[in-house]
Amino acid sequence: MTDYAAAKRYARALFEASLDGGDPSGPGQDLTTFTRLLDEHEVLSRALLSPGIPPSRKRAVVEAVLARLPDCAPVVRRLLLMLADRDRLALLPAVHDIFHDQLLDHRRIVRAQVTTAEPLEPGRVATITRTLEAATGREVQVETTVDAELVGGMVTRIGGTVFDGSLAHHIARLRQRFMTA
Repeated sequence: MTDYAAAKRYARALFEASLDGGDPSGPGQDLTTFTRLLDEHEVLSRALLSPGIPPSRKRAVVEAVLARLPDCAPVVRRLLLMLADRDRLALLPAVHDIFHDQLLDHRRIVRAQVTTAEPLEPGRVATITRTLEAATGREVQVETTVDAELVGGMVTRIGGTVFDGSLAHHIARLRQRFMTA
């Protein structure tokens, strides 16, 4: 089983257990808190992700960290301890991302990445957001980026679907048509 497949199984199990307990937002936040700790503390990250450290020691470190997080949801505690026992803490970032994608899907929210040649004004972002919400039938969280190579227009990515309305793309298509004609 690939690491991604394993992370997906752990995330799905955590999400389902969180749903059984009520609102999965709390466990999601707890998972984010622990994942950020790993990102922000290099020594902790090295200790928990090093293949040279036995799982029993990793479990002890996770237990010590969790002792400082008394409000951490029991389902998240169990997951973190299980990952430590199985020496699978390296999966935690993927588990986190997959869990949060499931949480957004559960709330009927999609993420859209809009790339333009120049920064967008807030009013324009709001218009794009409303248009995407109407097209998808879901709430949309828009993240904007700038890529001067687009020349003009925009590229919108929602999940695995890309809508390329950039001027650079149109020029490339015209160039291709002229070359094959």
